[in-house]
Amino acid sequence: MAKKRQYGNDSISQLKGADRVRKRPAVIFGSDSLEGCQHSIFEIISNSIDEAREGFGDKIIITKYLDCSIEVQDFGRGLPVDYNSKEQRFNWELVFNELYAGGKYDTNEGGSYEYSLGLNGLGLCATQYASEYMEAEIHSGGYRYYLTFKHGEPVGEMIKEEYFKKDTGTRIKWRPDLKVFTEIDVPVSYFTETLKRQSVVNSGIRFIFKNQLTETKFETTEFLYENGIQDYVQEYCGEDAFTSIQVWHTEKRGRDRRGLMFFKQKTTKGVLS
Repeated sequence: MAKKRQYGNDSISQLKGADRVRKRPAVIFGSDSLEGCQHSIFEIISNSIDEAREGFGDKIIITKYLDCSIEVQDFGRGLPVDYNSKEQRFNWELVFNELYAGGKYDTNEGGSYEYSLGLNGLGLCATQYASEYMEAEIHSGGYRYYLTFKHGEPVGEMIKEEYFKKDTGTRIKWRPDLKVFTEIDVPVSYFTETLKRQSVVNSGIRFIFKNQLTETKFETTEFLYENGIQDYVQEYCGEDAFTSIQVWHTEKRGRDRRGLMFFKQKTTKGVLS
C-alpha cells in the first residue's frame, strides 16, 4: 500500500494570477465544458452591450473563425486602458489581469453605467486568463491602443499611437484555451440564438454575426429590432393577428428590503388579444 503524504501546514497553497481561473474555470464560468466556454464568450459580448445600452454605439460585430477563435467589436467609447492615478496602475493591467477590477461598481451612484450585464469586474479578466491568446485594439481619445496576451499573461508592453480617424470602440479577439475548457468549438446556433434574444431585449442595437466558412468566405447574419419586444411580437404573430399589438412601458425605482441597494427597472410588455 502506497504511503500517504502528510497533511500539514506546508500542504496549503494559494493560486495566483491566471491560475485562479485556468485551474478552476468552473468557479467563474460554471463549468469547464462547452457551457463554460460559451459563458466566457458572453462576458465579452455583454461588455459591448453595456456600452450600446448607455448610448455609445449601436452596432456590435461578433465573428467566429475557423480555428474557433472569437472576435467582438463595438463602437462605444473605447475601454479605458491608460494610467489610473487613483489606483496608481495602468487600467489595462487592472481590467485584463486583475479579478474584481472594473468600472461598473457604482451604477447606483451615477457612475459610467446605469445597467450592466455579466460578471462585473470578472468577465474580461477571467476570459483573458482562460484564453490561448487574446488581442485587444482600442480607439479612444485620439489614440489607438494595442495589447497582446498568451495563456493569461501579457506579451510585451501596451502599444499606444496617435489615431486620426473619428471612430471609437473596442475590438477583442481571442481563442479559448483547450487546456482550460474541454471543448471550444461553440456551435453557430449558440451565437444566433443568443444574439437574437439580446436584440429583442435591447431595442435599436444591431448585432452582426459573421461565421467563417472558408479562408476567404464569411456567412453574415444580422439581428435588429428597432422597437424591441414590440417588433418581435409582431414578427411572431405575423399579419394574421386578430388585433393590433398593445404596448405598455413601465419604470420602477426602489431599494431592496434592507434599504441597501437602489434599483431601477424598465419594462416593455407586448400583448396580443
